[in-house]
Amino acid sequence: MTRLTEYLLPTEKQAPADAEAISHKLMVRAGLIRQMGAGMWTWLPAGWRVHQRVVAIVREEIDAIGGQEMLMPVLQPAEPWRKTGRLAIEELFKLNDRKGSELVLAMTHEEAVTFHAAQTIDSYRDLPLILYHFQVKERDEPRPRAGVLRTREFVMKDSYSFDRDRAGLEERYALHVGAYDRILERTGLRFHRVESDVGMMGGLGAHEYMAPCPAGEDRVVLGDGYAANVALARHDPHVRHLGEGTDEEAWTRDGVALTLEPAIEIGNIFKLGTRYSEPLGATFIDEHGAELPIWMGSYGIGPARVVAAAVEQFADEHGISWPAALAPFAVHLVAVGRPGTPERDAADGLYETLVAAGVEILYDDREAGPGEKFADAELLGCPVRLTVGRRSLDSGEAEVQLRRGRRDAPGLPLDGEPQALVRALDELCQSLP
Repeated sequence: MTRLTEYLLPTEKQAPADAEAISHKLMVRAGLIRQMGAGMWTWLPAGWRVHQRVVAIVREEIDAIGGQEMLMPVLQPAEPWRKTGRLAIEELFKLNDRKGSELVLAMTHEEAVTFHAAQTIDSYRDLPLILYHFQVKERDEPRPRAGVLRTREFVMKDSYSFDRDRAGLEERYALHVGAYDRILERTGLRFHRVESDVGMMGGLGAHEYMAPCPAGEDRVVLGDGYAANVALARHDPHVRHLGEGTDEEAWTRDGVALTLEPAIEIGNIFKLGTRYSEPLGATFIDEHGAELPIWMGSYGIGPARVVAAAVEQFADEHGISWPAALAPFAVHLVAVGRPGTPERDAADGLYETLVAAGVEILYDDREAGPGEKFADAELLGCPVRLTVGRRSLDSGEAEVQLRRGRRDAPGLPLDGEPQALVRALDELCQSLP
């Protein structure tokens, strides 16, 4: 169902009054998301299509390094969190059931996955292992803001590696570095992989994946061969930070100037070591009969943040401009003409032909003016727009415009063979960023 007369895409002319981030403004205006409460957002059909495109890319790359997908609950007993010392985290939702049992709504799943590892991993023969899932996370965020960038509920992919020693952990960590690099390259985002502190996760080391954009709440310190978040850079003995909070603020490393750039954190990876396996009793028996703690890694990425970062990085004054890999639809077809006219019949015919050929297409068949239809097409930001109107009947072609840069492209024959039309669109889409 991709006719706009039948599809839920409630576009708006004005952004929410409290919206500051570009992604917040445009995702609401384009009919992708709607707010239910502070930090609580509903993904509408077109927005969810984008979200799930990110999920599909992530799933493919984690599967490729040997990840096994599972699903763990959001509602969990409090006891494992007490054992790891994380029950006191302020952002962790805590509750009691009718029997008085203490429960939490998980903001991450280290406790849960380690609980299961302790039950199911017995021998060194069971290692190494990578488990992952896509699951809702709950976070008692004190200041939800910026649309889907800082929320109280969100979906995250978190994967966990299990190894017999630090050398094995380093191997699994390197696999995830490669997978995350490929994920973000496939999304089309500009990103930095930066060294970071371990924070509440604990462990031996960590990296963050940061997407530069003005709306970013985080800042990264960058130089030739150097990338770190601000917290880690401040503890680097080679880095000097001068004039903080002034117009003369400057960062240097060994005397070489560094740059400071705002960015959105879209993923993070941690070398947990035995931080969770020891308090939760996740051990294995090695080939000599010794019982040893499992070495773990944790690897998270937020599809919603990837989506918002793509909006932030590529939007223009007319609306969103999706990277081809993330767009809700590859093609946005606009019919200019009333039902029953030859031009509308031609648009209907092209739509049916492309749908039958497997093209992911959104068809604006509403009885609205051309200006409104074109404005909504640019706001939604699908990579290719096809227009069929009276001029198309004269030329025998649908007009083609590429969203990125609003560039015109050669027309698409209305009477072309389906496979030829699909090949022409595929070539066009493959040339897009």
